[in-house]
Amino acid sequence: MKRHLLSVTALLCVSLTQPVFSQQTAVDFFESGVSKSKSGDYTGALQAFSMAITMNPDNAVSYYNRGVAKASLKDHRGAVLDYDRAIELNGKDALAYLSRGISKSKQDDHRGALLDYSRSIELNPDDPQTYYNRGLSRSRIDQYSGALADFNKAIELDPANVQTYYVRGITKQKLNDYAGSLPDFAKVIELTPKRSQAYAGRGISKTELNDYTGAVADLNKAIELNPEDGESHFYRGFAKGKLDDYKGALADYNRAIALKADNYAAYYGRGFCRSKLGDQKGAIQDFNEAIEINNSNTEAKVVYSGRINRATLDNLRNVVQERNKINELGSERAEAYFSRAVSKSKQGDPKAALLDLNKAIELNPTYAEAYFTRGLIRSAQGDQRAAIMDCNSAVKLNPRYAEVYYVRGIIKHSLGDENGGCLDLSKAGELGYNPSYKVISDYCN
Repeated sequence: MKRHLLSVTALLCVSLTQPVFSQQTAVDFFESGVSKSKSGDYTGALQAFSMAITMNPDNAVSYYNRGVAKASLKDHRGAVLDYDRAIELNGKDALAYLSRGISKSKQDDHRGALLDYSRSIELNPDDPQTYYNRGLSRSRIDQYSGALADFNKAIELDPANVQTYYVRGITKQKLNDYAGSLPDFAKVIELTPKRSQAYAGRGISKTELNDYTGAVADLNKAIELNPEDGESHFYRGFAKGKLDDYKGALADYNRAIALKADNYAAYYGRGFCRSKLGDQKGAIQDFNEAIEINNSNTEAKVVYSGRINRATLDNLRNVVQERNKINELGSERAEAYFSRAVSKSKQGDPKAALLDLNKAIELNPTYAEAYFTRGLIRSAQGDQRAAIMDCNSAVKLNPRYAEVYYVRGIIKHSLGDENGGCLDLSKAGELGYNPSYKVISDYCN
């Protein structure tokens, strides 16, 4: 089941109402942001809306559209913060609640999304998209009866939406209404005859209804359209087994296991077929696998518990551009210690570099670049928590130091604090450090 994200064009429709700004330059930046969003330049749009907000911090539409730009860059945590502000300034904007709900659902905060979708429906009860999205979030937290009611309403308002018929069919399966799901899958097949999932869904329902011949026919089509669909191979194997075609079933179970090695049910089915075909040794091996596989992730990560591992962290951190620029040498000579540290680090002597950075910070406790550089070296040496402390000091001294937010974000993420890390990456992007959005796209969704 795919979670839905509105197109930028649809989300930007609120911007058709000309906002009232106190300064003409704010209007210029706002209009530039809208133009850039429509052309797909979301990073440019974000910066333009940020300038409009700086000049007029109380305009809800600017926050909303900046949130849309962030969402388009998959920065949903950052988008929620902008939608929060837009709603604070204009609590009657149904589209802002809908958009915030979408971004919350993208972060698996489906209960929070439900509240937003419900408020959006109160303000605009005739939008099928909101019912559809609320149905998806309800299904994600196993509220299938409520999800079904939402999908029914969405279809009532928009009978031509193929995707809603599909998810309604899946929801009926969750409610064990396999017979009721058949017309929904048939409707999807009628409107989109090349959609493999619809044949697969109908085939699974037919299997549950003991129509094994009909199930094999539908699953044949699903596999023809998508040969890598392991679930369809599994169910076709099951249906063939019910039809006493154990050789055919064996081939399907083999393929299902090849596509998903921890499919313990497929091992059980294959073992059953092997037993029926006289291969008791092979059957026992498969039954052993079916019993032993517990579908758990056995990879142990003690320190680097996030999806950003140590090697990835090193690669992402190394993209940060050096900011060592010549500064006027103060009487305490902290700048000289700092520059010597950078040179020592480049020569591969991090211990000596750290000693110089310590001295630079001792001489000038407000030296943000020295804290950040020390944090980079500490991170490279594996001392991530000390690196975070240095980054904390750097951003406290310079709250607009975008690269520090970026580095702190990837370190937090690597240590398992995905939410804190992604919020830092969002802030880095908002401040103009665009490499953040690639990391957000890969690791924050």
